[in-house]
Amino acid sequence: MTMEALQNLAHRIDLPSGLLESHKVLFTEAFTHRSAITSNTVNEHNERLEFLGDAVLELVTTEFLFHKFPDPEGVLTNYRSALVKRENLATVARKLELGEILRLSRGEDRSGGRGKDYLLANALEALIGALYLAGGMTVAEEFIRRFVLVELDEILEEGAHIDAKSAFQEFTQGEFGITPTYEVLEAVGKDHEKEFKMGAYLDETLVGTGSGKSKKEAQTDAALQALTAKETWSPNFEKKESN
Repeated sequence: MTMEALQNLAHRIDLPSGLLESHKVLFTEAFTHRSAITSNTVNEHNERLEFLGDAVLELVTTEFLFHKFPDPEGVLTNYRSALVKRENLATVARKLELGEILRLSRGEDRSGGRGKDYLLANALEALIGALYLAGGMTVAEEFIRRFVLVELDEILEEGAHIDAKSAFQEFTQGEFGITPTYEVLEAVGKDHEKEFKMGAYLDETLVGTGSGKSKKEAQTDAALQALTAKETWSPNFEKKESN
């Protein structure tokens, strides 16, 4: 990563004049993956900034939704989850070309690290953390509103805010009288970036698989995949008798 790459990003996001130059180390850290700290020239990775940025993102998103919608807490929670979930953050990161700026080890780079959802989402959250420290809440909030919250209309149109687990359970109980269960199929990676693969089952039949950085996130993805493919597996189950 070069200063030119950071300057290009600063131009894309309209960073206030002088902010990058006065906080170069901070913004460099925001794009430094743990794998890169083997280098003698890199002392910090971006996980602490990611931790901070995650909290700032959740607060700004929560306040935005609170003022925009009169809906109850449960509905607002679904909206927020859809906005801050890994896939959406990775999409935003790709639009900003953050993958090209990441500092990675050669091995991580060769394995396609610049295109991995979790690395891109983490980098976006770290950037938000850096913006908060460098420019305060005003700068961080402006960035979040411009690049993350703007995705809300598309999310609502596509139904990405719907609680997939609840919808899946309502469907399977209503159609077949079966409550779905979930099992861990795989857990890979180090503790700080674990990736879970979960299976959604009806009785003992696997009907969907999903992945995520937590078991809950992977279960939700598995439920969504099962719902998407329901025309494929639902003929294999006997419909519940009507009373």
